[in-house]
Amino acid sequence: MPDDDSLKRGEALRRFGGSLAHLRARSGLTQESLAGLAGLHRTYVGSVERGERNPTLITILKLADALGCAPADFFNEVGAQ
Repeated sequence: MPDDDSLKRGEALRRFGGSLAHLRARSGLTQESLAGLAGLHRTYVGSVERGERNPTLITILKLADALGCAPADFFNEVGAQ
């Protein structure tokens, strides 16, 4: 059975992924186009959006740059719910 820390990490990853998906959709980008702008693979972007991956700080900065937003927006966005 997962402990409290792993449940919290999983929820944090899902919330981050939800914010990413919301900001990407609001920008009118597909996962593939966002991946291209950020220099990432399309399947990686999808797995981050689903909360399956834990992106590094560098990846977060690449995604923010590609979306034209601040990295903090991923943590403040309504879509993270």
